[in-house]
Amino acid sequence: MRVYKDSEYCWCKSGKYYKDCHKGFDQKCEILRSLGRLVPPHSMIKNEKQIEGIRQAGIVNNGLLDIIGESIHARMTTEEIDRICAKFLKEHDAESADFHYEGYPKHICTSKNDVVCHGIPSDYDILNEGDIINVDATSVYKGYYADASRMYMIGEVKPIAQKLVRVTKECLELAIKAIVPWETTLNDLGRIIEQHARKNGFSVVREYCGHGVGLSMHEDPFVLHYPIKEQTYTIVPGMVFTIEPMINEGLRFITLDPKDGWTVRTKDKKLSAQWEHTLVVTESGVEILAD
Repeated sequence: MRVYKDSEYCWCKSGKYYKDCHKGFDQKCEILRSLGRLVPPHSMIKNEKQIEGIRQAGIVNNGLLDIIGESIHARMTTEEIDRICAKFLKEHDAESADFHYEGYPKHICTSKNDVVCHGIPSDYDILNEGDIINVDATSVYKGYYADASRMYMIGEVKPIAQKLVRVTKECLELAIKAIVPWETTLNDLGRIIEQHARKNGFSVVREYCGHGVGLSMHEDPFVLHYPIKEQTYTIVPGMVFTIEPMINEGLRFITLDPKDGWTVRTKDKKLSAQWEHTLVVTESGVEILAD
């Protein structure tokens, strides 16, 4: 790794001198490396200007999900949700990162009941009493990205669906609460999420994960929602990433719709739920930028 001089501009592109910016950060990273810990590369660390840009994108994204929450109701179509998204983002000088991403045809993802993720809004997909739906939005504002999803329950929902929605959110919240900068690893988050899901009789989808975000929609690192044997990064200040557990009522196995190439469903046709936040790691903990 390159050694920077105090009088050089910092590698984070903040415009500050290295000694006044990330010198202390790099010294802490070297201590962790000497202890055998895996430390994120500089490319995963955001500077103050970038974090503020992502924060502003998060404000837009939160406003979008707020409006959807106020508008969603039985007998509306998921296409109506997409239209709300497109209109809101245009009015706020923002764009949808989803729209035309690798051919995705809509502005937002609407995943209902047994749909795990990437449900495509449609005039033929109607919300009914008792449905649960995940709405996943990624907004781009002045070049910065914020990503979050929320669950909505339509009318009177069965107890098992209510429990699934609640436990999935708890999985996310417990993982966030566990983050201690310079100590917690990404693997710790996966362990916490899977333990809580299993304790409540649910399973964790393994094919999709959280990710770095901010300057583009998908960045390093991967944030798995289950533990692995391999060593994972220690979580350090300046990292911006999503945690977005997808929790199934039944088994964790999934299928991909062969017709549209996007819609992911539970293989056993049982319910699935997801909550997602974008967060930045600070010296004292975390700040949620989009929820």
